[in-house]
Amino acid sequence: MDLEKQPQKPVAPAEPAPVAPAPAAAGDSLRASDADRDRIADILRDALAEGRIDAEEHSERIDAVYRAKTVGELEPIVRDLPAGTRPSQDPESAYAYGPDDTSAPADNVVAVFSSTTRKGRWRVGRRTNAFSLFGHIEIDLTEALFAQRLTTINATSIFGNVEVRVPENISLRGNGTGVFGNFEVVNMEAADPQAPVVVINGYSVFGNVEAKPKRGKWVTNLQSRLRKHLGH
Repeated sequence: MDLEKQPQKPVAPAEPAPVAPAPAAAGDSLRASDADRDRIADILRDALAEGRIDAEEHSERIDAVYRAKTVGELEPIVRDLPAGTRPSQDPESAYAYGPDDTSAPADNVVAVFSSTTRKGRWRVGRRTNAFSLFGHIEIDLTEALFAQRLTTINATSIFGNVEVRVPENISLRGNGTGVFGNFEVVNMEAADPQAPVVVINGYSVFGNVEAKPKRGKWVTNLQSRLRKHLGH
């Protein structure tokens, strides 16, 4: 038989190998907390105020925020907006602390039958003494510059109020007593071991001392912020 005259059967093209799905990013399957949802909601609120999204889109995204069950479902909602993705931090460059000057005098914040507020962009000293007598003191560290890793606030409230607010990604610790009053510190530990540490000590007598994180506020890129503040 002449093999050259036999019809040639067409060769079927090889089927492409199935593509394996990309692995989920670490943490995407983590269950979302109320704080996670509030952080995303704050970003959407700012985007609406700045005109980046309109009221209808804001409403749609807010609905998606509170329907989300995992962190992986939350992040895409704000991926196209400022602060939609947390900047990565290098512990050795993000926290550029200066030398710990133990001889520096303490910063005193006093409110006697009055109100005192310390907030905005300011350089936090190593020690702060806050004394309130029939007054109100607010210390907001969410935009502050930490020149040292450990910051201690000694808070005393007598028939008054002392409130401390800190960023979400620092360590916050407290040790105090309330006598017919309230001493409440939301203790938390930062994931980054080089993050700033704020310690609240003191007591309240018929008053209130309170310290907790402010949702949606983060300390980022401390080195560049500190150099800019110092004019370098």
